[in-house]
Amino acid sequence: MDITVDPLSEVPIYQQIRDRVVEAIAAGDLTRGQGLASVRSVSAEFGINPATVAKAYELLRSEGLIATNIRSGSTIARDPASGPPPKVFTEHWRQRLRTVLAEAHAQGLTAEAILWDCQAVVGEFSGMTTGGNERCSGST
Repeated sequence: MDITVDPLSEVPIYQQIRDRVVEAIAAGDLTRGQGLASVRSVSAEFGINPATVAKAYELLRSEGLIATNIRSGSTIARDPASGPPPKVFTEHWRQRLRTVLAEAHAQGLTAEAILWDCQAVVGEFSGMTTGGNERCSGST
């Protein structure tokens, strides 16, 4: 997986790394069981402190998206085929989503524009469908 980081971005580098890995999982570019590059190799590639990469990997681990083993390194633990996420994830995710949608509405976007943008982003993830009666909690 090729990721890019922007050292001039307002978004911290560890967050950029985390976000790119999450996006790659959602798009199917990274799948369950697939290994990630080592902390050392990623830090060397970007010329950044290994602690920065370790922080990104620890965040992904705490979110349940990767598993880390001293011998085998970090691997993808969940992907879209893993089934519904734990309830605690859904509750936290829904609060973050609420804030992001509130930001859009506060900036003057209409409900229709927000929904259109949400559908467009969801459509970018391969194999992901919209519609039906599925809820965020995974229940139908």
